[in-house]
Amino acid sequence: MSLSGISLHALPGLPMVQAGDDLAGLIGDAIARAGLGVQPGDVLVVAQKIVSKAEGRVVALADVTPTPEAEALAARVGKDARLVQVILDESVRVVRSRPNLLIMEHRLGFVMANAGVDQSNVAPHDGAARALLLPADPDASAAALRTALSARFGVAPGVIVNDSFGRAWRRGTAGIAIGVAGLPALRDLRGQPDLFGRILEVSVVGFADEIAAAASLLQGQADEGQPVVLVRGLRWGEAAGRAADLVRPAAEDLFR
Repeated sequence: MSLSGISLHALPGLPMVQAGDDLAGLIGDAIARAGLGVQPGDVLVVAQKIVSKAEGRVVALADVTPTPEAEALAARVGKDARLVQVILDESVRVVRSRPNLLIMEHRLGFVMANAGVDQSNVAPHDGAARALLLPADPDASAAALRTALSARFGVAPGVIVNDSFGRAWRRGTAGIAIGVAGLPALRDLRGQPDLFGRILEVSVVGFADEIAAAASLLQGQADEGQPVVLVRGLRWGEAAGRAADLVRPAAEDLFR
């Protein structure tokens, strides 16, 4: 995929990732197979699922004992109480709930369905029900991948760990950056002129989120099997940031 000098390349041939796998090594091998190398300004967008799997962020529901709070909430929303317990353990509050839906504030500040706890594409190879959690520290996960890939290729790419979020007031999910290393998460355009010389006063762009959403078009949501996308041709001048920069502080939240 190419847009105005920016190209997106889904990396081929990545295997099913398992706990303990060398994810940077697998991504590096895929880059080499594709003949792409790594160039200054490249950004790798890596699906959260394979990061979480490599980091062993899988919980067997058989090992979970739900609390009375989880039992009561599960009864109200119609979910497995063990799964609800895992969701509560990853969260700081229930934002909204209704049958078959829990909107949670994750401990990292993300507001999302089920606190990011997911059971899709988590292979039940032995018939046991499992749930996949977000990485413990997605910014650190992105930074570790960046460091390892820099050592291999001699150029440090930007790295985004992305996930699919629903959005308030909008239907459908879109790719969102939950981990960022080596590029700005936000670009503050305030003070710059528009086409007619008017000074921008409120324009702060979710740069990492826009890249994450673009890469999601190639990654897909079902059985596409393309969890890593290399984005080439981006330019920025701002200092590198973190995905944590994208989380709106409670004091700025007009709907809390």
